Amino acid sequence: MLPSLVTTRFRLPEGAGIARPVSPLFLALLALLISICSASALPAPSSGSLVLRGPDAASPVEAPRLSTDFSVTVSGPTARTVVTQAFRNTTGSWVEGTYLYPLPEDSAVDTMKLVIGDKVIVAEIRERAAAKRIYEAAKAAGQSAALTEQERPNVFTNSVANIGPGETVLVQIEYQQTVAMSGGTRSLRLPLVVAPRYNPAPPAVDLVSARDETGSDPVPDRDRITAPVLDPSLAAPVNPVGITVRLQAGFPLGTLRSATHPLHVDETGPDSRRVTLADGVVPADRDFELTWEPVPSMEPRLGLFRETVAGRTYLLATVTPPDANAAQRQPRDVVFVIDNSGSMSGASMRQAKAGLLAGLARLTPSDRFTVIRFDDTMSQLFPEPVPANPENLRAAESFVAGLEASGGTEMLAPLRAALADSHPEDRSRVRQIVFLTDGAIGDENRIFAAIHDGLGRSRLFMVGIGSAPNGHLMRHAAEIGRGSYTAIHTVDQVAERTRSLYAKLENPAVTDLAATLSTGGDITPNPLPDLYRGEPVVLAAEIADPTGTLTLTGRIGEAPWRTSVSLADAAEGTGISKVWARSKIAEAETARVTGRVMPNQADATILQLALAHKLMTRLTSLVAVDATPRRPTGAPLVATELPLNLPAGWDFAKVFGERAAQPPRERRAALIPAQATVPAPAPAVPLPQTGAGTRAQILLGLVLLLGGLLTLRRVRSVRCAA
Repeated sequence: MLPSLVTTRFRLPEGAGIARPVSPLFLALLALLISICSASALPAPSSGSLVLRGPDAASPVEAPRLSTDFSVTVSGPTARTVVTQAFRNTTGSWVEGTYLYPLPEDSAVDTMKLVIGDKVIVAEIRERAAAKRIYEAAKAAGQSAALTEQERPNVFTNSVANIGPGETVLVQIEYQQTVAMSGGTRSLRLPLVVAPRYNPAPPAVDLVSARDETGSDPVPDRDRITAPVLDPSLAAPVNPVGITVRLQAGFPLGTLRSATHPLHVDETGPDSRRVTLADGVVPADRDFELTWEPVPSMEPRLGLFRETVAGRTYLLATVTPPDANAAQRQPRDVVFVIDNSGSMSGASMRQAKAGLLAGLARLTPSDRFTVIRFDDTMSQLFPEPVPANPENLRAAESFVAGLEASGGTEMLAPLRAALADSHPEDRSRVRQIVFLTDGAIGDENRIFAAIHDGLGRSRLFMVGIGSAPNGHLMRHAAEIGRGSYTAIHTVDQVAERTRSLYAKLENPAVTDLAATLSTGGDITPNPLPDLYRGEPVVLAAEIADPTGTLTLTGRIGEAPWRTSVSLADAAEGTGISKVWARSKIAEAETARVTGRVMPNQADATILQLALAHKLMTRLTSLVAVDATPRRPTGAPLVATELPLNLPAGWDFAKVFGERAAQPPRERRAALIPAQATVPAPAPAVPLPQTGAGTRAQILLGLVLLLGGLLTLRRVRSVRCAA
C-alpha cells in the first residue's frame, strides 16, 4: 500500500529553522519524471511490437511492423487471391524479417513479387534447397531478397533480407483455390493467424508401427512452425489486415454474410458484389469466412468449366446428386471425441460442448454411442458403444457438462481408441466418429497415417472449433476418413452447422463413386470420396480431347445412381490447371504418408508437378532477389521473427502456462517413456512480461501529482487564514 503523501514533509536538519512543506511544483515535476521514466523503462512498446537486440546488445531496437491486404476475385467455382504483406523497418539498422503466416490448405501458390520503391522483382520457383542457397547468398551480399517456403499446406514462412533503416518493402503472393460448397451454400475462408501448435515430444521407444519412425521426432520441423506469440492482456494486437472480395457468383445472389467479421457490401450487379470489412482493418487474430447463396429456385445443378494451357485441357466439374431417401436410414454406432486441452478454453469449449450435446440429442433408440475426451490424458465414458436410452444419455450429458479445458493436445491415442472396432464385420450398422477439436497440433502426418491404417468400416467427421482451426488437419483427416469437415467459428453457428452435420450423418452416403471420361483423362481426387446430403461431387481432370462425356456412377443406399454430362457444355474458366495440379500433389503427399508409395517416388511426382505448374510445395520455394547490393559493406544485419497474435477467444495462460520474460514459442510435451499409458502434461511455457509494472508506476506518478495539488491548496488556505 502506498503511504499518504498529502501529509509527508521533508524537514531541514535540526536547528535549520521551521519545517517546510515540499514545493507543489517539485511534486508535480517528480510525478512527470516518474511517468517518463516508467515509459522508457518498458521492455517493449505498448503497441505490442517485438523488441530485438541490435549489433550493440545494450541497445534494443523495435522489430519491423507487418500489415497485410487480401484482394480476392471469385469467378464462379474458383477464387484468385493476391496477398500483399508490407514489412516496415522502424529501426535505424538493416534488418532481416521472418514471418509465419497461414493460407488456405487447398491454395495453389504460384506467384511472389518483391517490391522495393518503384522496383518490382518477380520470384522464380526453385527446388527448396536451391532457393534457400540463392536467398542466403543474396543476404550475405547485401542484396534485398525474399524467400517464401511451405511448412504445411496451410502454413508458410516469408523471409525478407536487407530491409533498410526506415524502409517499407512489399511481398506480394498470389494463389488459386476452389470455392467450397455444402448444400446450396458457397463459402470462402481466409485463415489470418497460425494458432500455436502443440508438438508431442519424441518417444524414447516406439511400439506401434514402422511408419511412426521409431525413435524419431514426430514434429521434426517444430522450430519452423513456431513463432513468438503476444499475450493479449499485455500487448495490443499487431499485424493489421484489410480484405476486399470481388464476388462474381455466376448466378443471381441471395443471402451473403460473414459470421466472423462485420461486412460492408456494395451491389455491383444481380450476380456480383464488392465486399470489404466494415471496420476497415482488423487484427490478424481469427479466420475470415464469407458465405453466399443463390436466389431461391435459381440453384444450378451442374457446374462445368474448362481451361486450355500449353495444349492441354483442364476440367473442373461440380455435380450435385439427388437427395437420398431418409427412410433408408440405418442404425448407427457413433463415437464422439471431444478435445478439452488448454487451447479449447473459453468460447471454444462452449462451442464443442454445445456441438456434442446437439449430436446426443439427435440419437434414436436404435443407435448406440460412447464419448471420449482428451487433453494430455484421455478417458472414455463407456468402453463400448451403448444404447442411446435416457439413462445413458443423461450420463453422457453430465460427463460433457463437467469438462474443463487444460493441458496439452495428445490426439493420437484418443483417435486410435475411437477407430478401434470390436465388430468390423457388422455391416448392419453404420459406424461414425464425430471428432470435435481446434486441431492445433504439429504432428498431422501421424494422425493421417493412423486414420488410413485403422479406418475399416468407420467414417470420420471432423468438426473444427474456434477462431482459427487447423484446416489442413481437419479437411485432410475427413478426406482420408471418408467423412466430411464442418467448421464452427462462433457460438452463433453451433445450432445451424451441427444441424446440417447431423442431418448428413443420418442419411445414407452416395457410395462407390466413380468418374469416367469417354475420351480418357487423369481425374482427381482418386478415389472419389463418399458424399452426404447436399454435398456435390467436385473433381478436376487433365484431358487430351475436350469432346465426349463425363459419367459419374455410385450407389444411394442399395439403389444405383448414374449421370452423364457433355464436355461441350463446359464454360471457360481460369486457374483450373493450378487446381488440378494442387489436387494431384495432395494425392501424392497422402500416398507418401500412408505408405501406399515409397517416399522417393512420391517426392519425384510432387517435384515434377510443382515445377511444371510453378507451384509452391514442401519441395519447392519461391525466391526473389534484387540484383543490386544495397546494404553497405560492414553494416551489420539484425535478424528477427515477427510476433503473432493469439487467436481470438484463446486463454493465454491455459495454453502457455507460467509467465516469464520472453514471448512463448512452442506448446510442447515433456519427453515421456513409450511404456507410459497416459502422456505427460506439457511443461509450463514462459510468457512475456511486456509492460510489466506499468500500471503501478503510472499510479505512483498520479498520486504524487495529486499530493502536490493538495499541498498547494493547503498552503494557500493557511496563508488566507493568516
